Amino acid sequence: MSLLEKEPVKRVEKFLKEFDDNLNIISLDTSARTAMEAASSLKCEVGAIVKSLLFKTENSFTLFLVAGDKKASVNKIKKSLNIKDASMASADEVKNTTGFTIGGVSPIGHLNKINVYIDNSLKRFDNLYAAAGHPNCVFKINFEKLQKITNGLINDITE
Repeated sequence: MSLLEKEPVKRVEKFLKEFDDNLNIISLDTSARTAMEAASSLKCEVGAIVKSLLFKTENSFTLFLVAGDKKASVNKIKKSLNIKDASMASADEVKNTTGFTIGGVSPIGHLNKINVYIDNSLKRFDNLYAAAGHPNCVFKINFEKLQKITNGLINDITE
């Protein structure tokens, strides 16, 4: 079975194609599990890699899209959501909430509705690359389309 035939990747592809038929999944021969690996595989800057980070935020989960060269700020996350507690979701919580395993969490195509926040530092890049449901699959998108496809709120959420 090719990577493009795997259910999580097909879910992302369906979501992409319904949004814009010109967006495609790129299947890599090398891993894109981490931002560094993805940048190396794609020969792009680490910051152009979109990290999809799921946080447990009081009674729900929120997805934060952060540039590969940045670190999410828990304090800024708490402030932007006006909450007292936020922490990274566990691997099981990520899988159960998004339908993806860590290393392949896509900004789109989740099993459950999740609010999305996008760090404004991603605006620096003409092209962004985000996970597409598997550690060896990504898709290329620009900042404006990323915001539209995720319905994400743009904010300063990194250190």
